[in-house]
Formats: sequence, C-alpha cells, structure tokens
Amino acid sequence: MKAAILYGREQVVVEDIPELPLAAGEVRVRIEAALTCGTDLKVYRRGYHARMLTPPCVFGHELAGVISEVHPETAGWTVGDRVVAANSAPCGTCDWCRAGQEQLCSDLLFLNGAYAESIVIPRRVVQKNLCHVEPGTSFRSAAMTEPLACVVQGINDLRLVKGESVLVLGSGPIGLMAVALAKNAGCAVALAGRGGGRLSLGRRLGAEVTMDMAGREDIEAGVREIAPDTRFDVVFEAVGKPSAWEAATRLVRRGGRVNFFGGCPSGTTVQLDTTLIHYSGLTLLASFHHTPASIRRALALIESGVIRGDDFVDGEAPLSALPELFSEMAGGNRAVKTLIHPRR
Repeated sequence: MKAAILYGREQVVVEDIPELPLAAGEVRVRIEAALTCGTDLKVYRRGYHARMLTPPCVFGHELAGVISEVHPETAGWTVGDRVVAANSAPCGTCDWCRAGQEQLCSDLLFLNGAYAESIVIPRRVVQKNLCHVEPGTSFRSAAMTEPLACVVQGINDLRLVKGESVLVLGSGPIGLMAVALAKNAGCAVALAGRGGGRLSLGRRLGAEVTMDMAGREDIEAGVREIAPDTRFDVVFEAVGKPSAWEAATRLVRRGGRVNFFGGCPSGTTVQLDTTLIHYSGLTLLASFHHTPASIRRALALIESGVIRGDDFVDGEAPLSALPELFSEMAGGNRAVKTLIHPRR
C-alpha cells in the first residue's frame, strides 16, 4: 500500500510499504478521508514528536474509513462498518484514568498513519476509541472527530454558562471549532485572529465580533482598539504563543476564566502579573488531548450537524502530493484543513 513516511525534519516521502498482519483484537481500516492538522505541521517542521512518534514512521492522525478486515478474535466489528478512530487510547488502569482524567493517562497509546491507503487499529484503540459512523455522515466530517474532541475537552473544562461573553484568540481550526462550540453553548463569542477567509468563517460559525490581528504583534492592544470597554468572562487561547497566554490574562474580567489551550513551543516561558491574577481572582487552566467520552461527544456534534466538514475543509489533494502540500503549509498556506485522498 502507499503511505507517507516521515524521515525527519521536513522530510516526508510517499512510498509503497507492506500491509501489517492483524493481531487478535485488531481491525484494518481502508482510509476514505484523512485531514491535515496543525500538530502534523509541527511534527513535519521539527521532524519528530516526543510522545507521538519517532521517525522513520508512518504519519498523520485524523482519519475515517471503512473496516476492510477483522481478525477472527476481534469481537463487535464487521467488514464494511463505517468508522472513525481516535489517535490514542488510555490504559484505563493508571491513577489518572481511575481519577477520570484519561487524557493524562501515564500510558497513552498513540496511533499514527492516517496518510495512507489503510491502517491497522490496535486492540486498545478498537476497544476504547473506535466508533461507528452513521451512513449519512461524510467521511470528511467524521475525520474531524479527534481535533474536535480536544476542543470539546477544553470547552467542558471551562464550564461555560449560557449568556457569558467568550473571546477566542486564534482563527486556526481549533479556534474556529471553539467559536462554534461556545456559540452552541449559548455564549456571545468574539474572535481575534488573522486571515479574511478564516474570520469570515468565524462569523458564519457564530462569532458576533471578529478582530483582524494581521500585522499586529500586540494582541491585547489589537483587541482593546476594537473592543475598548470589554472584559470577557472567558478567554480561550488557541494561538500557542507566550505573548498570547499573557494577553489572555489581561483581557479577561475579574473573576473570569482563561484556558491556555494552545501549546507553546517546548522550553518557552510566560510572565504573568501575580497581582492581577491574585486580586482579580482569575481561574487559569490548560486543557490537553481528549477522552473516550469527549471523542463520542465530538462525533455526536458532527452527526447532529453542529460541526460540518464542509465548513472546515477548504482544500483537497491526492496522497501523492502530500510532501509538496506540507512544504506549502510550512511556507504559509492558509487553508483551514485539506482533505487527503489516499488512493490518488
């Protein structure tokens, strides 16, 4: 089968590799849709991921497809089932799993290899994070389940209340999903980001105010220029820069809540005003990854039409063009998400 192999920093090659045999508890999925992702772009730029993969290895983690083979000792699944698989599964037995914090599992099993014609789903993922997809749900929509589940986790952690004002910093796929979920929760949403197309999409997804940060390095100043008298109940940070983390604490109201959702580069630090945080009674939190429950909630939001693939997928490319596509993404391609066709 054809698959994209990550060999190192900005080194991806599409080549023929043998299909792995199935072990007990496993299934093989013929991939019908794979989506590009900001995490995959980071992996491409850095050439590795400390927790998810070590090159040379198969690449990509957002996928949906059809089961093409089931091991005889795998129960509950049939050839032809339409499915979506998460990119990990918790162990279920460590202290964090027993405490209901499965996203922090000490033995998360990661799954990569979405940029390929097929993928073997390990037993643990089959048991915990492989889900049936309804016949009327497109594969491009179902493939968004994993990133949406991370945002579901972040929104749940914030415990939004209907009527609250929410500021989303960042107009990438994660920020845009946060806009849609906050709006669905009955909140008044503002979006600060870059890119006319992305900000326009943010308005369609429910942002009542959009703020173009193009050419602005000072996020706080940019927001204050457009909304000078607003202090937000909640700030959802989806930029992943220390300056954005710091700005978030200054843009939230007294007693408000901030989710540092965007992961900053390893080794970076932030400077926070301790007086502001203490005397304003701020709640600061950071959300990471997803759980089996948030995976299922995300798929339900997709299948109910709250989140639609057609809103987020604004490009398509064959698997053979993946190396060139990631080179373009590293150079500033502004597509929200690109659908990869595995058999082209």
